[in-house]
Amino acid sequence: MYFLSRELYFPPVHYTSPEGIIAIGGDLSPERIMLAYRSGIFPWFDDDEPILWWAPPERMVLFFPELKISKSMRNVINRRMFTVTWNTAFEQVISNCRSIKRDGQTGTWITPEMKAAYIKLHEMGYAKSVEVWQDGELVGGLYGIDLGHIFCGESMFSTVSNASKIAFIALAKKLQRENYRILDCQVHNDHLESLGAREILRKDYMDLLIS
Repeated sequence: MYFLSRELYFPPVHYTSPEGIIAIGGDLSPERIMLAYRSGIFPWFDDDEPILWWAPPERMVLFFPELKISKSMRNVINRRMFTVTWNTAFEQVISNCRSIKRDGQTGTWITPEMKAAYIKLHEMGYAKSVEVWQDGELVGGLYGIDLGHIFCGESMFSTVSNASKIAFIALAKKLQRENYRILDCQVHNDHLESLGAREILRKDYMDLLIS
């Protein structure tokens, strides 16, 4: 595990600890965050922790041909209950991702410092959002970092049933049309697995990232 200084540097990912932490400290400057993503690393920490940088041994990703859309979701899509927009309400999306109540969680890893950092990255054109609307109200969405060939998803939210799934499916289809390699989902959860995402080894993720 590496302790970061002011120097913009991350060690190679094979130095990662068994649980997936590669570095501690540093800052959340746009330059450092983008270097992290381009190196297969992402920040993830709680309010009471130092900045932790992760490169987990398994990475949750979606290969677009493996996208799963259930029959019930196809019915939802066909009923046109929602409207999807791209990158038009980033601050609203990240604010909702930060404040939404989640089962089994008492807080959020989207600290005020993280929120401010990603809003800055959005202003620079690196962080982007997908918004889902119903009757003119924002009811779901997600945001992440766009590397041009891989989209690194960060967080999603939903205030009505199926809205976050709509955002994920719409993004996956858009990225596939634009010849992206994968949608990076970072770490496993059952919701993403139900949509077709699966874990691959860190080495295989790095091959996709740098090839």
